[in-house]
Amino acid sequence: MRPNGRHTAGASQLSAHRVWAICLLLLSAVAISPTTARAAPSQAAATTHVYLLRGVLNIFSLGLDTIGSRLQAQGIQVTVANFVSWSSLADEAAANYRAGRVKTIVLVGHSSGATALPDMIAKLNQLGVPVKLAIGLDSVFKTRLSTGAERYINIYIGDGPGEPVRAASGLRGKLDNVDVRGTGVGHISIDKNEAIQRRVIGEIDAAIMRSRAPAAPVAEPATPRRARSAAAAAPARN
Repeated sequence: MRPNGRHTAGASQLSAHRVWAICLLLLSAVAISPTTARAAPSQAAATTHVYLLRGVLNIFSLGLDTIGSRLQAQGIQVTVANFVSWSSLADEAAANYRAGRVKTIVLVGHSSGATALPDMIAKLNQLGVPVKLAIGLDSVFKTRLSTGAERYINIYIGDGPGEPVRAASGLRGKLDNVDVRGTGVGHISIDKNEAIQRRVIGEIDAAIMRSRAPAAPVAEPATPRRARSAAAAAPARN
């Protein structure tokens, strides 16, 4: 038997409707996915605060604003301020840390803002607050680090106004001096350079990941514990 022409046409129209319906569903999913599929910031990112310190006159370190905006897009708390505010910012960071609102503190500074970082770290240490990471961009004066962050990275231009950071005796924490002479960046442009910005953000992301790792339990040495038990069991001698 030959198939009915009307039935065949109806089946074709029904199939076409199904194809259009599937296409509409796929298009809807694509349109919605940028909003609904965006991952919420991790708890470690949400409890991290990055303080970015600008240099003199507050107009030559605007690359820090760009870094701050990119960090905020990751759900990280950010404060951008002039370097002269470092002491009050340390008080604010300490209060937030004690209240449990912040668990990881990161400092970034450019020019005079980088020069102020060791002072801010020292005050935070005095207040009992650890600094996970500090990054200086071309500190303009001889800088000495007496108390440390867990890691301190000083990115400077060796044939320019920048200076390497010197470690004081007994410094705890890791200090890295990174000379970027010959890369085409200058003192005014170092904070605005895309490669430098990517490195700063990458180091901050890595520090946040380290803060998520659970600390290894510290077991009490077995020998002293057995010695105390034996001493407690032994009869007292006069």
